[in-house]
Amino acid sequence: MLETYWDPVWLTLRLATTTTLLLLLIGTPIAWWLARSRRWLRQPVAAIVALPLVLPPTVLGFYLLLVMGPDGWVGQITQSLGIGLLPFTFEGLVVASVIYSLPFTVQPLQNAFEAVGEGFMEAAATLRAAPWERFLFIAVPLARNGFLTASVLTFAHTIGEFGVILMIGGNIPGETKVLSVAIYDHVESLEYAQAHWLSAGMVVFSFVVLVTLYALNGKARAGALR
Repeated sequence: MLETYWDPVWLTLRLATTTTLLLLLIGTPIAWWLARSRRWLRQPVAAIVALPLVLPPTVLGFYLLLVMGPDGWVGQITQSLGIGLLPFTFEGLVVASVIYSLPFTVQPLQNAFEAVGEGFMEAAATLRAAPWERFLFIAVPLARNGFLTASVLTFAHTIGEFGVILMIGGNIPGETKVLSVAIYDHVESLEYAQAHWLSAGMVVFSFVVLVTLYALNGKARAGALR
């Protein structure tokens, strides 16, 4: 019974960790391009990245379900590769979470990259540093607070996902039944004590995340004023 109770917690932590790591890899070049580019395509790309912030999760989940389903183009590709269908699997949850949490990674990183002074980049260029060297050894260290903020926000946001997760993953114990779905399941079953403990844990976790972010941002501002 205890193992079954903790299964959604471990599954949620696994999903949040996987999503955060993938989004740092995917979101970093996107954020860098958005921060540096002056092309007309920048605004449409920025709008696409921010779309999950304004779309209802069920709408996003519905279209992902169609695209990854047997008749969708992603579903046809995964089936032809022998992977099978992604909906109602952990891998499908990862794909949905990466898309849904994309702005929580890209936007803090974009703000951090935009705050990197042109003088540092120009000085490195005069020393014949290659573009990748200027990015890796100048921009990334100066944007470390942005990376930390993006990581914390992405991880926390993935922990609290519900609508898109329920649409894509359903409620399969040990496979797609994450913490938010487990709370919903307990409430539906009138198991309020179990729902209370899980919900209280999420409240405490969210509070700690916000306090940590405010403390880090306060230290960063204090350091910038020195």
